[in-house]
Amino acid sequence: MDSLVIVFPRIEDAKKIREICVRHGFQVAAVCSTAAAALSEMNHLEGGILICGYKLPDMFFTELRECMPPDFEMLLVASSRVLSVMESSDVIAVSVPLSAFDLINTLSMMSRKEERKRKKKSRKPSPRPREEQAVIDKAKALLMERNHMTESEAHRYLQKHSMDNSTSLVETAHMILRLF
Repeated sequence: MDSLVIVFPRIEDAKKIREICVRHGFQVAAVCSTAAAALSEMNHLEGGILICGYKLPDMFFTELRECMPPDFEMLLVASSRVLSVMESSDVIAVSVPLSAFDLINTLSMMSRKEERKRKKKSRKPSPRPREEQAVIDKAKALLMERNHMTESEAHRYLQKHSMDNSTSLVETAHMILRLF
């Protein structure tokens, strides 16, 4: 579950929100009253959600959003009037008066979204080592030269023979290089 950093000009407001979050199973990493303190705390964490008010003693939420680490999402708590003129599309917001139900549902939604992002990122295949890519490129160049194939046709040829022989693309490329 994501770590929460809570920042409001009045520390009492931040502590009340922390109590609600903790009661519903969220991990609160820090409670702050300035944007600078919140940024310092976020830099020590690997990601999470920042819950903040729109105007802090040292900056507005828009400035804070620009300075935040990329692995953090912002949940803005502000009046309906402020939210109606808000232009930032990458900030999720809830209006005051804040209900615990709205806060927890919004945090749950944001947390699930971040979890899906992390899973998708971890499923992304890692890039091939340079040596392996060089072997594949040599085999494709050889196929292109000898068989008058395009680069995509040579790649498809390697893929197909790799699947047909139950070998990796690199092993197939090695076999082709040995044959020619």
